Amino acid sequence: MLYTHSSCDKNTPKITSNISHQLATGMTLIELMVGIGVTSILTTIALPSFNDFIVQLRVDNEISRLSRLLLAARNHAINTESNVIICPLKDNGTCSTDWHEELSVFVDNNNNQILDSANNELLIATKSSINSGDILKYATNRNKITYQATGHLFGLSNGTLRYCPKGYEEKSRAIVIARSGRFYATTDNNKDGQDETRSNQKIVCD
Repeated sequence: MLYTHSSCDKNTPKITSNISHQLATGMTLIELMVGIGVTSILTTIALPSFNDFIVQLRVDNEISRLSRLLLAARNHAINTESNVIICPLKDNGTCSTDWHEELSVFVDNNNNQILDSANNELLIATKSSINSGDILKYATNRNKITYQATGHLFGLSNGTLRYCPKGYEEKSRAIVIARSGRFYATTDNNKDGQDETRSNQKIVCD
């Protein structure tokens, strides 16, 4: 017996064909716009947090590098029983107050507070300049930190190294250096999101 297509068969939707068409055309314009909108919102929310993270990482890294520099200077002074100086060096070997520039650690054998290459004074270590726009300051008008053979500081070398990132003053940190030669990095003592010294002073670079 032969069978022919009925009118019912002709009106049956071609499901397979419609699905294939939808897969071929991909997402609609509305779906694309919704996707872009969601991405923009997530980016707007996440970007400030990411910037905060990057700045905090930079500040913490500088504080760590400064701590290592101080430790290297103090240990060398004790081990070699000599005066060791940390400062921003000028081309002529004298110290300046430009603490944001490259810092150098050197042995001051003749105690003239100058790096004398001609006298074979040893340059122990250096630290590169800080990020452009950021601020690094030491005690007012002090251009050097001098460690003696005892590990103590020479004269009025004690003070606070303050690091303040541009536009993120609330993330400023510092290293407090005592006359004994010992030092510590500041922390957020009261959990308010900003570092303080052990005497509860905020870190400012003004």
